[in-house]
Amino acid sequence: MKRFSVVIPREDGGVEVHPMKEWLRQHPDSIPTGLDPTSSTSHQLRNALRKQGWLVQESASEVRLIVPGSSELEGTVEAVLGEENEEIDIEDEVATFALEYQLRDFLAQNLTAIPIEGKRLRLYVDPAGRDGVEYPTAVGPIDILAIDDESGFVVFELKRARSPDHAIGQLSRYMGWVTQTIGRGNRVRGVIVAKSISDNLRYSLTVVPNVSLFEYEVKFELKPVHSIT
Repeated sequence: MKRFSVVIPREDGGVEVHPMKEWLRQHPDSIPTGLDPTSSTSHQLRNALRKQGWLVQESASEVRLIVPGSSELEGTVEAVLGEENEEIDIEDEVATFALEYQLRDFLAQNLTAIPIEGKRLRLYVDPAGRDGVEYPTAVGPIDILAIDDESGFVVFELKRARSPDHAIGQLSRYMGWVTQTIGRGNRVRGVIVAKSISDNLRYSLTVVPNVSLFEYEVKFELKPVHSIT
């Protein structure tokens, strides 16, 4: 399943990224005629927005919709957000979460069971009531944004299968944004969660402070059901 995002240019040269359906619900004037952000599919909304002049950037994992009149922003978006062209080996999908959002939702619901440096976590909620799942930032949505019992921020970057090298770049970008904005004056840590952590990524972390690596396992157990005698 792909992530659908709306990209809005900022006056300072950056961009804001928001989950498409949530953004449309907050901006009803931009909803295509005859469609509803809740009941319509993401593909229907994408196609309708494209007909209205929205620029669409599509990769294997994400669809970015850039507001009309911002065609010059196309290169800026890739420079700020990076390219999402991660290749997935089918063999790596065995015994993993089939979709990244399932891993995200599972972790978000079980944050208290994932202590970081011995500190308990909870989902971050901002003053507007927006929680830390797919938290929108000027440099892309954070998979999970948490806060510990000492008011430190923890940024989660999730990979459903392998952990490509660019995961550390994405995480550093999000950590930098949190450090310079909502987390100013507080400690900011990063966490990468994947089915398998590569040696390349392990080497990267030797020179990148305040980042932890986790591998997850998915286990299934079958119990025999006896027939009625």
